[in-house]
Amino acid sequence: MLYSSILKPIFFKMDPEKAHHLVIDGLATGSKIPGMTGIMNAMYGVSESPELSTELFGLRFPHPVGLAAGLDKNGKAPDGFSSIGFGFAEVGTVTPKGQAGNDQPRLFRLPPDEALINRMGFNNEGAAAMAESLAKRKIHRVPIAVNIGKNKVTPNELAHEDYQSCIRTLYDYGDFFVVNISSPNTQGLRDLQHGDELKKLLAAVMDEMNTQAVARGGKPKSVLVKIAPDMSEDQLTHTVASIIESKVAGIIATNTTLSREGLTHSHARETGGLSGLPLKERSTEVIRSVYRQTGGQLPIIGSGGIFTAQDAYDKIRAGASLVEIYTALIYKGPGLLRELTNGLRECLRKDGYRHIAEAVGADHR
Repeated sequence: MLYSSILKPIFFKMDPEKAHHLVIDGLATGSKIPGMTGIMNAMYGVSESPELSTELFGLRFPHPVGLAAGLDKNGKAPDGFSSIGFGFAEVGTVTPKGQAGNDQPRLFRLPPDEALINRMGFNNEGAAAMAESLAKRKIHRVPIAVNIGKNKVTPNELAHEDYQSCIRTLYDYGDFFVVNISSPNTQGLRDLQHGDELKKLLAAVMDEMNTQAVARGGKPKSVLVKIAPDMSEDQLTHTVASIIESKVAGIIATNTTLSREGLTHSHARETGGLSGLPLKERSTEVIRSVYRQTGGQLPIIGSGGIFTAQDAYDKIRAGASLVEIYTALIYKGPGLLRELTNGLRECLRKDGYRHIAEAVGADHR
């Protein structure tokens, strides 16, 4: 109620990017005040429930609903997000060097469509700044993933060096890593999703992860690849085949879309990636295709258009082991986490499942 009746009306009168920074800076500052994360957790935290707890990538997720990349671009507020009910969170996308991103305005709300369009362009303070922020993390109750990308000025043939640089700088601070090759807002980035370029990139990433693990005498941390929703079925098949060959740990499906189908708001004319409710069906289709192609052997994190527990459950039944939200958090507020987790438990009961893992890929059986 606090969000929908007071905070949201204030935020939605502000420039979207200013509101974005206000939220992140507020969470980051609040997390440093003694006792504040406990208050956040009391207000919005999600109670432990054995039926939703998930073991994946050698990590424990208290429940399957996480925060997608793009909100906390610099890793400033992981303690805040860990305290308001998320089961995990992605920070980033981060690049080796800080960069300003694309020209403003670059973030647009489409309220009638329950969507956002962004063309941010990997604006961030750089990997060293993120490492400094994540080193101050005090709360470790949920896994934190680091989403990595390349600098705008780096040509695709050298992109692998940027991803390796991010891993070297941030290896100690992420619980797992996500290779972002699917943002539509960095020119040419999506070309890295295909063919030899993808194989070269992922081979370099995996080699760097192994190098860092050996230096520390441990096992390599898991790497996932985030893919776009706008590929044809044939392109998707080839991309997934290359991902399987690379031996990465999983796939995130999907990033934002270039489609504008069904939109009603005037901001539909803006360029950039569309997120939110209009992406729901397509992202679930991609999850279903990836699960089918991999025989359910490669874990999937489902992202795109999740506003209700049924939306999340549909992605889980299609093949996702975990799911992520972003746009729905902007429209519905942090109370959404309890709504989703309570609803997921109810979905399990209706289907006669005792644990969320039983529902993963159920549509294929």
